[in-house]
Parts: sequence; structure tokens; C-alpha cells
Amino acid sequence: MKEIQMMNSLKRARRVWSCFALTIALALLSSIAARAAETASTPADQLGFQMAIHARTFDRFNLFDAMDKTAALGLKYMSLSASVRLNGTNAISVIKLSDKQIETIKEKAAAKGLKLVNAYVSFPADEAQCRKSFEFARKMGLDTLVGEPEPEALDTVEKLCKEYNIRVAIHDHPKPSRYWDPQLVLDAIKGRSPLMGACADTGHWARSGFDPVDCLKKLQGHVFALHFKDLNVKNLHGHDVPWGTGVGQCKAMMEELKRQGFHGAFCVEYEYHWETSTPEIAECVKFFNKTCAELANPPQK
Repeated sequence: MKEIQMMNSLKRARRVWSCFALTIALALLSSIAARAAETASTPADQLGFQMAIHARTFDRFNLFDAMDKTAALGLKYMSLSASVRLNGTNAISVIKLSDKQIETIKEKAAAKGLKLVNAYVSFPADEAQCRKSFEFARKMGLDTLVGEPEPEALDTVEKLCKEYNIRVAIHDHPKPSRYWDPQLVLDAIKGRSPLMGACADTGHWARSGFDPVDCLKKLQGHVFALHFKDLNVKNLHGHDVPWGTGVGQCKAMMEELKRQGFHGAFCVEYEYHWETSTPEIAECVKFFNKTCAELANPPQK
């Protein structure tokens, strides 16, 4: 009888242990699946595309409110303007930010799940002054600066790019600005460090009468970042509209950038309906995500 009772006890113990082990295994599998879902790459990730809000888009708000608006759009990236408002109405040049202010910006961005990808700065020919922009980038943890250096500053910029291992993306404004034509950017970086390239403002190209897809083709291999735009008309009076609804050939540009193997930030610099632009930018987000999905998973022929 004792032997039978012992055998029954052992069987019950095995059943209890089996149930416990199964529960643990299921919990582990669920945890692994949850982590996999969290880290699963999006179509944009697969393409190497990042959709970022350029702080100028929310120029009517302070930087931390702009971060809130960026995060609320479901975006993970942001770029900085040449000056920022931390509170109140007073703007401060980014190169004049104190170390404490820089740390506060980095902490606020991290808390909101945002990564800062680049900043627009000045590039004076004077090396000591120009160095301030690179020091700011180093402290902020940026690997790319955007700006429009004067011709006499290019040697200094190249020297500091190499010293800090930070890229400089030359930005274009409409004609007759210094770099309105992509060829002018190519001329400026010809024979120089591969750390010097272009920040393609596609809306300004359209305002100058260019075909933005052709401009991207011309700059192939040199595009580091974009101020990506769609306009209602192709002239100097054109204003921003949700991506894919205007004359900017947004899908064709994204197709071309995929062909080039571009990896980097599509910065939203939406300069219209300044205080109420969020719904229109949300339409840009939808367009970007939809187009990325189509590009990352093209239909089988």
C-alpha cells in the first residue's frame, strides 16, 4: 500500500512539475515574441529611411513642445534649427547653448523616444568661430551638420570635418542663393573629403524650376539628408502641402533614393499653416509609411 501511495505521489509531483515547466516555457516564449515584435524593423527601417521633424516646422512653439508634437506623430527622429527656444519667446543660437542646456535637450529627447539626427548651423571662414559649430555637434552627439558655407569657408569646413569626423551637408535655397543649383553643390565638394555632401531641399529645387528627381540623380552618392517637401505649385510662390498631393513627385523621389541606396533622414520642414500644421504633417507620415511599405515589399512579377 505504501509503495502504491508513493507511486501516486510521484505521479502527482511529475504532473505538477510538468504544468509548472509548461507555464514557464509559455511565459518565456511570450516574452521572446513580445521583444521580437518591439524590435521588428519597419519598412522604413528596412530601407534605411528615417522620417524626422525639422524643428523649424514647429517654429511657433518652444523646442520641448516641438518634441511633444513630433512624438505624438509617432516619429522617432528630429533635427534642429540654427536657433531654438527653450522657454518663453527668446531664441538662442544652438552654438551658444551651455553644456547644461545641451544635456537638458538630450535628456528631454531621450525621454520622448527621439533621436536628434542633424542641425542647421553657420560655417564662417574664421576657424575659431567655425569650430563652435563642430563642438556643438560633438556635445549633442550629432554626426551631421547642415548649412551653406561661403566659398572662402570650404577649406576650414573640410579640415574640421576630418578632425571631428562629422559630415557637413550643404543645403540649397531657391535661386539666386549660393547653392540653388545642384551643380553648385557638386562644384563646392569636388575633390574634397567624402564627409562633405548635400542636404537636398527638394521644395526649394521646385521653387527654382528644377525637376527634383533629376536633381537627386545629379547628386547621387552625395546626399546625406533631405528637407523633403511637396508644393502646391512649381514656382517661388509654392507652399507646402501634404506629401503626395502636390507637384513635388514625392513617390518618384523616394523610388530614386531607394535606387541610390540612400540611408538617412527625410526631414519635414513644413512652412505653412505654422500653428495648425499637425494634421497635414500626419498626412505626410501616412504617405511616407505607405510608400516605404510599397518600396520595401514590391509586388512579385
